[in-house]
Amino acid sequence: MAYVLSFLMFIFSSSVVLGQQETFDLATYTSPNKWNKVSGIKDVISYSITDNQSGTYCQIGIYKSTASKGSLQADFLSEWQDLVVKTYKPTSKPQLTPTTSEDGWEAQAGVAPFDFNGGKSAAMLVTMSGYGRCLSIVVLTNTDVYQQQIETFLESVDLKKPVVSQSTVQTQQTIPTPPLKSGAATMFAYSTTNFNDGWTSTVQDDWVQVVKGNMRVLIHYPNQRADAYNSVLLDGLKNAWNVLVAPKYSGASNFEFKPITGWQSIEFAEADVVDRATRRTVHVVLFKMNYSNGSGRYLEFITPDKKTFEQEFGPYHETSYGWEKVENMANYNKFAVGPADLNGTWTNNFSGMIQYVNAYTGADAGANTHASSQIFQFRGDTYHWELSVASGMVGNIKFQNVKSDGKLSLPNNWQIHFSDLEGKPKTYNAYFSCIKGARILWLEDSAYATGYSGYGKKE
Repeated sequence: MAYVLSFLMFIFSSSVVLGQQETFDLATYTSPNKWNKVSGIKDVISYSITDNQSGTYCQIGIYKSTASKGSLQADFLSEWQDLVVKTYKPTSKPQLTPTTSEDGWEAQAGVAPFDFNGGKSAAMLVTMSGYGRCLSIVVLTNTDVYQQQIETFLESVDLKKPVVSQSTVQTQQTIPTPPLKSGAATMFAYSTTNFNDGWTSTVQDDWVQVVKGNMRVLIHYPNQRADAYNSVLLDGLKNAWNVLVAPKYSGASNFEFKPITGWQSIEFAEADVVDRATRRTVHVVLFKMNYSNGSGRYLEFITPDKKTFEQEFGPYHETSYGWEKVENMANYNKFAVGPADLNGTWTNNFSGMIQYVNAYTGADAGANTHASSQIFQFRGDTYHWELSVASGMVGNIKFQNVKSDGKLSLPNNWQIHFSDLEGKPKTYNAYFSCIKGARILWLEDSAYATGYSGYGKKE
């Protein structure tokens, strides 16, 4: 298959001298003529050319295929982090080309600048995903002189279908996972999380998809139509099913709506349906725990049959407790943090009021109010933090403000260290959760392991 990709957006009319056809792993291609070939490095073959007089260079590296992360976008993000960010430290996030597909393979390319030997260079990653495999090509250059050679090389690349064992085929057939839509590529460093218990989460356009074996769970993002308040619990559940679930399926049978009324009501519906994307019959459960603070999310469980769902999560029961295995799936909306992800301004606001009434006379006894606003402004490895608080009885409200500036670092992808917050260094546990088109940064004081704070990013 040929991938026609524009690299630095230049078009040339000069002729190109081709080399010989070669094969490496799953890729067959025509090597650039008179370029130096390096094949001694494990899992990669590269071709390079250098002009010492002008100081220009170009290098093309073909990397051995690896197991796919489950989607083209997840593969691209992982490969960008491993093959480009870790080695070349680009100065911006990649600019993406439109995805292409052919013969069961999908391709995504992205390019970003990086500093090299006191000058500017560009790194392009081309990731191809299909048949449970992922293969990438990395192009590095500091000039547009080799533009046509690059394009001609990429056009010559053809990928063969990998040899798949019968056991692998059976596994793939029992996990009918629709492909990730191209618009879901959020370009944060991490859009996939592999949990220790076997579940894997992946960011998608309208939900986070969590997969283990032959089971999928969709953690739906807040949806104005589906989440609209309805005083009749059953009517609200039916509306949510029609908005979130019904468009993806047909031929429903064994349909049941079984909401549970309580202090924190439960919405539960299930049916056997035909998945429009895979044309296979699956069992779907729509669940939501309506927490008193309004934080509940619709969870869509997709399993081969009802028995599989009940073996993993337990059978339906009419009490409002004992649903922990089901409701805890919402916690898999969790993704690691990369250094470049933090740049920008993050805010967190809170307000509340308590109205007091005289227990004997019923007369107004005043009101106590509290409001706070926090901001983090991240610029590279520096930050500005500010906390403003207004609290007290109405008529006697007191105002306080603290701020600090300093350096930040990431001990790992799940923690942020600040050099100075309120006069001392602090380390917070950190992760992202996703909503449609954005992410929320959660920080937890690691010294106490309590008290989450969320910061919404201003786009």
